[in-house]
Amino acid sequence: MLFYTWSNLTGARRRAEGQPAGLRRRIALLLALVIGLALVPFAGSLHAQPEGERILTLIVGEKTHVLTHEDLRKLPETSFSTTTIWTSGLQQFRGIHLRDLIKTYLPDATELTLIAANDYQITVPVEDLALDGAVLAYERNGSVMTLRDKGPLWLVYPYDLKSKFQNEIIYSNSIWQLERIIVKI
Repeated sequence: MLFYTWSNLTGARRRAEGQPAGLRRRIALLLALVIGLALVPFAGSLHAQPEGERILTLIVGEKTHVLTHEDLRKLPETSFSTTTIWTSGLQQFRGIHLRDLIKTYLPDATELTLIAANDYQITVPVEDLALDGAVLAYERNGSVMTLRDKGPLWLVYPYDLKSKFQNEIIYSNSIWQLERIIVKI
């Protein structure tokens, strides 16, 4: 009785056999439930990662360091508000200074290749990263960032604070969906 033909769904058979009027509604709800349950495995990739899951991979030669949200939150936290050329209105960012990540995990780094989830990448000498403003943000407007909204990490700068943060080089370094950093020593 769970399987119906197209005529059941269109109502032709229901009218002919005198089935209850709410049957189509019940079938539509059942189909919506089945489709919704089938999509559940795909929903996780768009939502925030649990605290213990990998958020950033650091590759230094043959060594790989896998960092979680918890690891990043152990570093000194910073927050600021700014506008960006990619969003509308004032945005509130929370994260860690890139200089603190380098100091803690990559003290001998001379060049970083930052790689996003979509394989977009930039390679920048450490001295060119404007470390006085570079922040690896993991929250925007009070929410942990997901892939859908430029997360899990977005290298941002307080663009409104100084004119030196408002140029093409800084904008091109502002990589979002950041997942990996390859380090040259």
